[in-house]
Amino acid sequence: MLNTNNDLGASLFKTWTDEQRRDEIGKLVEGYRSGVPVGILCKMAETIAGSQELAKEHLASFMTLAERQAAVDKESASIQVIIRDFLL
Repeated sequence: MLNTNNDLGASLFKTWTDEQRRDEIGKLVEGYRSGVPVGILCKMAETIAGSQELAKEHLASFMTLAERQAAVDKESASIQVIIRDFLL
């Protein structure tokens, strides 16, 4: 199933307004706070926002610096670098 459409909804998100994207990323952050892995949060935020830089801006607006730093700190070294690029 994923092999036939591996854009994670990117084509749909491109049709959304900035407000819709922001709202959806806000929901993702709430999902993270409820247990969604930070890697999924970052990848889906990037897909919804359209770029890593836009995702980073949205995530920073929904999460405090302390919360973002804690998310990075609790990850293993192998993924920490990737997560740091999104959150710090």
